Amino acid sequence: MEEKLRQQHSQVIKIALFGPESTGKTTLARQLAEHFQTNWAPEFAREYLQDKMEKTGQICEPEDLLPIAIGQTKLENDALLTANQYLFCDTCLLVTKVFSEIYYQFCDPEIENAALEHNYDLFFLTDIDVPWESDALRDRPEGREEIFQVFRNELVDYHKPFITLSGNSEIRLKKAIAVIDEFVKSKAMGFDSHDFIAIHKKRIQLETIQEHLGIFSNGISKINVVRAAVIDDGITKLSEDQFSDCIQYFENNIGKLKLLKFVPASGAASRMFKFLNEFLNEFDIENDTINSYINRRNIPNLSLFLAGIDKFPFFETIKTILKELHTDYPTWSSDKKYYYFIKLLLDPEYFNFSNKPKAILPFHKYATHTATPIEEHLNEAALYSSSNGVANLHFTISEIHKSQFDKIIENEVKKVEQKFNTKINIEFSFQNASTDTLAVTLDNVPYRNEAGSLVFRPAGHGALLKNLNNIDADIIFIKNIDNVIQNHIDLIARHKKALAGYLLEKQKRVFEILHQIENKTLEEDEIGILVNFLQKELNIVILEDFNKFTFEYKIEQIQKLLDRPIRVCGMVKNEGEPGGGPFWTIDNKGRFSLQIVESSQIDMQNPSQANIFSGAAYFNPVDIVCSIKDFKGNKFNLEDFVDHQSGFIVYKNKNGKDIKAYELPGLWNGSMANWITIFVEVPLITFNPVKTVNDLLEPAHQPQ
Repeated sequence: MEEKLRQQHSQVIKIALFGPESTGKTTLARQLAEHFQTNWAPEFAREYLQDKMEKTGQICEPEDLLPIAIGQTKLENDALLTANQYLFCDTCLLVTKVFSEIYYQFCDPEIENAALEHNYDLFFLTDIDVPWESDALRDRPEGREEIFQVFRNELVDYHKPFITLSGNSEIRLKKAIAVIDEFVKSKAMGFDSHDFIAIHKKRIQLETIQEHLGIFSNGISKINVVRAAVIDDGITKLSEDQFSDCIQYFENNIGKLKLLKFVPASGAASRMFKFLNEFLNEFDIENDTINSYINRRNIPNLSLFLAGIDKFPFFETIKTILKELHTDYPTWSSDKKYYYFIKLLLDPEYFNFSNKPKAILPFHKYATHTATPIEEHLNEAALYSSSNGVANLHFTISEIHKSQFDKIIENEVKKVEQKFNTKINIEFSFQNASTDTLAVTLDNVPYRNEAGSLVFRPAGHGALLKNLNNIDADIIFIKNIDNVIQNHIDLIARHKKALAGYLLEKQKRVFEILHQIENKTLEEDEIGILVNFLQKELNIVILEDFNKFTFEYKIEQIQKLLDRPIRVCGMVKNEGEPGGGPFWTIDNKGRFSLQIVESSQIDMQNPSQANIFSGAAYFNPVDIVCSIKDFKGNKFNLEDFVDHQSGFIVYKNKNGKDIKAYELPGLWNGSMANWITIFVEVPLITFNPVKTVNDLLEPAHQPQ
């Protein structure tokens, strides 16, 4: 009997149609066989039961299931002998198993064992979104949702590689053909069925994976910096009058504009508390003192944390909980109080701060409450990202944390709206899984976890370009979630308005020129003025032989240089803070441009490049105002302006193993490399990131 249920094997790709009755399995199997010019294995049970009914008038009984399973296995094995590259199976023994359990709450062990041993390269789970078609052998038009879920659970429970097909027969066929074509490509790349399903679920293109694997093997070309940008050579410094005029220009024009603040907010707080986690892992409370631990390990961060512990906005809350948990708390030594304070701060059962997003942590202490970065961004949005009484705020977050964001916003938004008499609209978006990238070993082989599955990693903040690309607004303010301030928020707002006003002034002139070009009203004697504007106002370097071109070609080149998104980036003087810096760069075609450059993009083994980078007088605090619409009011496709050669290879450790990962061109680096870029000096007060918890002790984050 076991032999009659044994599945034959070959190099043919076998695909099983799987799902409840009347979901289009037979139709699809026949269509696929016709498309790929091969065989298909029909459903043996239908012929068997139809014959039984005609002869006896009886329907299926438990003793029929084993003959059906044997017949189905033979049909499939026979069809396999003459199949051409593919075999499409209208059903399989796993379907028999499911129906047996649904109808009889039991399955013959021989059938069950064979069903689980039979292998298919892919399963197509057919959805119930097609009309029920009645016939003599179908008897359960009701409860289709529950039965479908039983079928789906079977595939999930037994870890079968499946894809759900929905829609009418035409849509299903088209989707199935596309899936099969992609599956064949993935096999050629060395991926198995489960790899393919993992890639497919994330909607990652195989060509993208192939490209990234090539990048791992070949490396990424470093950016060639020519010189650091400085005042009057890439960076503009506004006079007091210019500053005021820009603010006025912004305020005069916002009535007809939609403003939006874009806040990358998915970052976890793990780095903020890294040194505290290390302390908990290494410190022996029974046999050591904190002072000796600090001296022995030379950990000034811990000294600073303990010295200012009562100034943190969460101090009183944690201290209160400690007293509730430990009645003898007042008698504890200082070391014990410190140790258990930190332990409670990071304990997953209590505050769990290092595993939460920065956005929801208490950053600032006010007389009436403590404020999270979310609340501070609400305040800022009301002050400078509002027009006609409406402020728009967009957070990019991790989907698993959305409920925590919702809770904070529900509590805070009404207070902020009343405080500023401004309606605040809040949007969320999640980092698209299709931007995740495949991790590899140091030998550039796809890395697999202990379960043998491929490992994908988020592709850095450059992945958020897709989120930004989906936004509809005239002016967008970009600011990181942790760059907020407790004091002088009005000053922050004024500088944001000045940057936006400066952008609007330059954009007005750009749009005027583009309209002139479209209307063919530019005169040849105006070219010199335009070139001067491009060079002096927009930092666009014109080719040396530009004057040799014909008038028509000059116009064409100017149009290409101007018809792009615009960004105005605030730059602060370099005082040793981390962050990318503003540089003049040259690409492999000899083209100069202003770029924000990270240290990892520089060949630090090249002394001249390292020297230029170390001499940067400014750095980027991610203080960006941008416009992503063209002179006709249409949105640009931001993907068209990315320097795809400027991604990052990063080295990580996963479960004790060194791996490499690829990060997409940074949102304000390579992703905006081909935008019109303007750098403007802003004061250091506008840059107050919280990289470690000790940054909360800085004056900008303390009550005055």
